[in-house]
Amino acid sequence: MFHPKLFENRNVVITGAGRGIGLEVARQFLDCSARVLVHVGREGSRELPDFLLEAELDRRAFLIPGDFSSESGTKDFAAAAAGVFDRIDVLVNNAGTMLGRFPAGELTDEQYGRIVQLNQTSVVEVTRALLPQLRKAGQAAIVNTVSISALTGGSPGSAIYSASKAFVATYSKALARELAPDGIRVNCVSPGTIATDFHERYSSKEKLEQTRRSIPLQRLGTAEDCAPTYLFLAAPNLSGYITGQVVEINGGQLIC
Repeated sequence: MFHPKLFENRNVVITGAGRGIGLEVARQFLDCSARVLVHVGREGSRELPDFLLEAELDRRAFLIPGDFSSESGTKDFAAAAAGVFDRIDVLVNNAGTMLGRFPAGELTDEQYGRIVQLNQTSVVEVTRALLPQLRKAGQAAIVNTVSISALTGGSPGSAIYSASKAFVATYSKALARELAPDGIRVNCVSPGTIATDFHERYSSKEKLEQTRRSIPLQRLGTAEDCAPTYLFLAAPNLSGYITGQVVEINGGQLIC
């Protein structure tokens, strides 16, 4: 458990925070006294948990919808974020999804473009747009979500999703080197198989059970397992000498 004042007076922007890992990351930042801008995706009007709505009423959370698959989605979101925070201490690029399983021989140009836009291009666009606010912070941190599939290639039908996550991991390492003179650290969190609605949509129960049996810790991960690493990598007093790294959270999947 982190100190409840760990991120007091810090401004945090989290994309893809309306569900799953992103939502839990937002909750834990709020629990540590951060002011959090929460990107709730194009489904901004769907039901959100009480803690988020209460934080919004208290002006500790700012809920911003945005469709990153649209032509101006990231631009509009970044403009809204810059309108809320003139200084950004932490940017978490978590938005992205697989969209579906597409066999290599049947993948259409439209499917390819959408996957790349959501998982790869949006990270570049949001980061680029918010760099002025990150530079103002002095000790800012960027934490990008990648995936175990960036190393393993994923399972059948997820080739482009996996490759897009590998792009983000390499992009993050390059950014870490480039932005170090600005005092901006850049790292990645790489979840393994996490029990969220992502896998409810894209993986069968049989596949998940087979995966669970192969994990040394004998269980799938949870959003609660992943979120603390984002806070650790965002806090300069905890990880101030860590940059350009990918932290794998997978219960030992990679050692099998």
